[in-house]
Amino acid sequence: MNVAAFPVPRLGPHPDRPRACPPGQPAHLPIRPLWLCRACGSPWPCAQARLLLTAEYADRPVDLAVYLSGLYHEATHDLFRLDPHAGPTPRELFDRFVGWGPYRRGVVGPA
Repeated sequence: MNVAAFPVPRLGPHPDRPRACPPGQPAHLPIRPLWLCRACGSPWPCAQARLLLTAEYADRPVDLAVYLSGLYHEATHDLFRLDPHAGPTPRELFDRFVGWGPYRRGVVGPA
């Protein structure tokens, strides 16, 4: 893998959450511009990052929604620049970054 060929990430929101838990272990933060978890290699936010973010922002759901929305915007930009044809769709990225968060709603069926 030629890392030098990857585009340079923009200076958008810095993914600095969730904090490492337990302390001393690798934090479940993304590697940009790939948006893979540094600790486990899964697409970020991985299951552990989601759990830690939910706990960290338990009393501040609006802050979590704003944080995730900013990172969704950055990830969309980065991943589209890496592979505009075969990368994840905007809907897939929305579900991955924002759709699981505190303000998700189910689809409302016809009345």
